[in-house]
Amino acid sequence: MTSVPRERTSRPADAVAGFLAAAALFLGAFQLFYRPFRLAPVALILLLISTLMTQEHGRLRTLALATIGICFVAGAALQVVTDHPLF
Repeated sequence: MTSVPRERTSRPADAVAGFLAAAALFLGAFQLFYRPFRLAPVALILLLISTLMTQEHGRLRTLALATIGICFVAGAALQVVTDHPLF
Protein backbone atom coordinates (compact mmCIF):
# COMPACT_ATOMS: atom_id res chain seq x y z
CA MET A 1 0.00 0.00 0.00
CA THR A 2 1.16 3.46 -0.75
CA SER A 3 0.11 6.43 1.21
CA VAL A 4 -1.04 9.45 -0.65
CA PRO A 5 -0.35 12.74 1.12
CA ARG A 6 -3.44 14.72 1.87
CA GLU A 7 -3.87 18.03 0.20
CA ARG A 8 -3.76 20.95 2.53
CA THR A 9 -6.95 22.87 2.55
CA SER A 10 -6.92 26.37 3.86
CA ARG A 11 -9.69 27.46 6.14
CA PRO A 12 -11.10 30.96 6.36
CA ALA A 13 -9.59 31.22 9.84
CA ASP A 14 -6.12 30.79 8.30
CA ALA A 15 -6.71 33.73 5.98
CA VAL A 16 -8.02 35.93 8.80
CA ALA A 17 -5.10 34.95 11.04
CA GLY A 18 -2.66 35.87 8.26
CA PHE A 19 -4.36 39.22 7.83
CA LEU A 20 -4.19 39.89 11.58
CA ALA A 21 -0.50 38.97 11.67
CA ALA A 22 0.17 41.29 8.73
CA ALA A 23 -1.75 44.09 10.46
CA ALA A 24 0.33 43.54 13.60
CA LEU A 25 3.48 43.72 11.48
CA PHE A 26 2.32 47.01 9.95
CA LEU A 27 1.45 48.50 13.34
CA GLY A 28 4.80 47.32 14.68
CA ALA A 29 6.63 49.18 11.94
CA PHE A 30 4.38 52.22 12.19
CA GLN A 31 5.11 52.68 15.88
CA LEU A 32 8.61 53.70 14.89
CA PHE A 33 7.13 57.01 13.78
CA TYR A 34 3.96 57.46 15.83
CA ARG A 35 3.49 56.97 19.60
CA PRO A 36 4.87 53.53 20.37
CA PHE A 37 3.12 53.18 23.75
CA ARG A 38 -0.28 53.37 22.02
CA LEU A 39 0.43 51.09 19.09
CA ALA A 40 2.50 48.31 20.70
CA PRO A 41 -0.32 46.90 22.87
CA VAL A 42 -2.73 46.90 19.92
CA ALA A 43 -0.17 45.14 17.72
CA LEU A 44 0.53 42.54 20.41
CA ILE A 45 -3.18 41.85 20.90
CA LEU A 46 -3.66 41.36 17.14
CA LEU A 47 -0.68 39.02 17.10
CA LEU A 48 -2.02 37.06 20.05
CA ILE A 49 -5.42 36.66 18.41
CA SER A 50 -3.71 35.51 15.22
CA THR A 51 -1.72 32.94 17.18
CA LEU A 52 -4.79 31.60 18.96
CA MET A 53 -6.77 31.26 15.73
CA THR A 54 -4.43 28.92 13.88
CA GLN A 55 -0.91 27.51 13.78
CA GLU A 56 -0.31 28.62 10.20
CA HIS A 57 1.83 31.66 9.29
CA GLY A 58 4.51 30.94 11.90
CA ARG A 59 7.24 32.87 10.11
CA LEU A 60 5.01 35.89 9.63
CA ARG A 61 4.15 35.92 13.33
CA THR A 62 7.80 35.60 14.30
CA LEU A 63 8.72 38.48 12.00
CA ALA A 64 5.86 40.57 13.38
CA LEU A 65 6.91 39.93 16.97
CA ALA A 66 10.52 40.90 16.25
CA THR A 67 9.36 44.03 14.41
CA ILE A 68 7.09 45.06 17.26
CA GLY A 69 9.86 44.69 19.82
CA ILE A 70 12.62 46.38 17.85
CA CYS A 71 10.47 49.24 16.59
CA PHE A 72 9.04 49.80 20.07
CA VAL A 73 12.48 50.38 21.54
CA ALA A 74 13.71 52.43 18.59
CA GLY A 75 10.47 54.41 18.37
CA ALA A 76 10.49 55.23 22.08
CA ALA A 77 14.10 56.38 21.81
CA LEU A 78 13.28 58.55 18.80
CA GLN A 79 10.29 60.08 20.56
CA VAL A 80 12.41 60.96 23.60
CA VAL A 81 15.28 62.41 21.52
CA THR A 82 12.94 64.56 19.42
CA ASP A 83 10.81 65.68 22.40
CA HIS A 84 7.59 64.19 21.02
CA PRO A 85 4.98 62.59 23.29
CA LEU A 86 5.31 58.87 23.94
CA PHE A 87 1.57 58.21 24.26
